[in-house]
Amino acid sequence: MSAEADPVPAQDRPPVLEQAPAPGAASPGDTTGAAPPGDTTDAVPLGGSADAAPYGLPGKPLARGPFLFGLVGGLGVLTAIAIAQMVVASLHVIILVVVAMFLAVGLNPAVEALQRRRLGRRGAISIVFAGVILAFVLFGLAVVPPVSQQLAEFVAAVPGYVTELSNHPTLRRLDAEYQILPKVAAFVTDTLGPALASGVVGAGLVVLDGAFTTVTLLVLMLYFLGSLHTIKDYLLRLVPASRRARTGAIAEEVLDGIGGYVAGSVLISVIAGVLAWIFLSLIGVKYALALALVVALTDLIPLVGATIGAVLVTGVALLESWQVGVACAVFFLVYQQIENYLIYPRVMKRSVDVTPAVTVIAALFGGALLGIVGALVAIPVAAAIALVIREIVLPRQARC
Repeated sequence: MSAEADPVPAQDRPPVLEQAPAPGAASPGDTTGAAPPGDTTDAVPLGGSADAAPYGLPGKPLARGPFLFGLVGGLGVLTAIAIAQMVVASLHVIILVVVAMFLAVGLNPAVEALQRRRLGRRGAISIVFAGVILAFVLFGLAVVPPVSQQLAEFVAAVPGYVTELSNHPTLRRLDAEYQILPKVAAFVTDTLGPALASGVVGAGLVVLDGAFTTVTLLVLMLYFLGSLHTIKDYLLRLVPASRRARTGAIAEEVLDGIGGYVAGSVLISVIAGVLAWIFLSLIGVKYALALALVVALTDLIPLVGATIGAVLVTGVALLESWQVGVACAVFFLVYQQIENYLIYPRVMKRSVDVTPAVTVIAALFGGALLGIVGALVAIPVAAAIALVIREIVLPRQARC
């Protein structure tokens, strides 16, 4: 037997185990994980294709040095400043949207009450919206004509006032000594006239802006009232499914509280306006209906609204006679006590569950932040916060 001869045939030899390739190295038969030598194309991920990474594999992340940290922090500060400036610039629009949503939520109980009488939602919204428009029109018809008449009477009486002053003996003696009338005429011609003209133009612009704001508010309120359920369902979809039912129940209670508060406030203001109109008509005050509407409108403002209306009406009554003014002061003083201790608790006991101290504090903070609008919205917002604390925060703290 020669040394070169193989005593065992090849088919009878045991299989030779190949050594596993090192991690990261391509196997001899693998053509997907490594490119052939000299290939300069982009690498393709293992088991993938060129479509999986059309722009190539991502490179190393940027080094987290102090320069990058400062750059990102500076961009964050600039972004926060830009957002704050945008909020401040659009604050008027934000307030308008909030008030429109607040009114829509407040009018929704009236719409649902009409729906329970087998009326479609569109028809119920149309009836409620028509009632709101009618209230605005009646208020304008009751207030604008008296104010216009008073202004016309004052303008017509100005020449008579000037003639009486010029014929007064004391004034004539002072005019002869100090030339008062020519100086007054020069002041009226050079200073007061242009100031009044610019004031009239400014007042006209204010009236136009108020009319535009009112129309925009009514349109937004109509849209929110029509899509209130859609907005509520969409917002609930953002809540996790496990908490959606509880969140929906709490949201319904909050909306019911806001609606009850708005309805109760309107009812209290209507009672104040009707009683004021009856009293002013009995004692013979001019423009009793317009003054009663002023009382009803100011009574919507929490805490100080009733006092503001009482002071305004009493001041107008004092211009007629001091007896009528004193009678108005006594009436409003007695009525405010009845409203604060009898009417308000009975009307509001089922709408908002807020203690009197929290009500006062919320109204003060709301008035300081957003004026009259903030004072109006603050009380139902405080009720909503109290509800969330009672239903979510306190039970969670009790389990800890």
